[in-house]
Amino acid sequence: MSNTNSSRLILAAKIISMIFTPFYLPLVGIALLFTLSYMNMLPMGYKLLVVTIVYLLTILIPTFFIHLYRRHRGWTMLQLGHRRRRLVPYAISMTCYLLCIWLMYYYNIYHFINIIVIAALLIQAASLLINVWWKISTHTAAIGGVVGAIMAFAELFRFNPVWWLCLAIFFSGVLGTARIILRQHSLGQVVAGFFVGMGCAFFAILYL
Repeated sequence: MSNTNSSRLILAAKIISMIFTPFYLPLVGIALLFTLSYMNMLPMGYKLLVVTIVYLLTILIPTFFIHLYRRHRGWTMLQLGHRRRRLVPYAISMTCYLLCIWLMYYYNIYHFINIIVIAALLIQAASLLINVWWKISTHTAAIGGVVGAIMAFAELFRFNPVWWLCLAIFFSGVLGTARIILRQHSLGQVVAGFFVGMGCAFFAILYL
């Protein structure tokens, strides 16, 4: 492969990793819930309140503080991905998720909506625990969580999830390939992350 083609492939992998950042899992899950269930009839103001809380506390604020931490340590994004350097970002993210869950309980947000953030927090906790011994992909854990959420919602609301699952699994493969191309993970770490995320989301949504 020529250097030009290799550079393009790496650039594409970086873009895919940025687009499918793990932080978007709760927002995607809530969008699915508002689309595929009776909750699509909720007032727009209520939906905007939920989306605003989730966006601020699961995407904007943790991303901002993790960026500050990375700049303070003088690391690149790839350097931050080293297993032992992921502990503080995990702690920042999980703290923001806990605050999000508390706020949603405070505003009496429907449990089915709040459980999505709880599922995302459970995925992060499982990833953090595994990360102590072995680095798994949080990117594929997040998109695996989307797959698990679709399966759980299909069971709860009795709809055919085949096309949604095909789409999510396709992008899971694209994202996993991107993480391997960037040499952030092995195939085993990518696959393990996917199944950890899928299992955690499916369990949390159906049984918590």
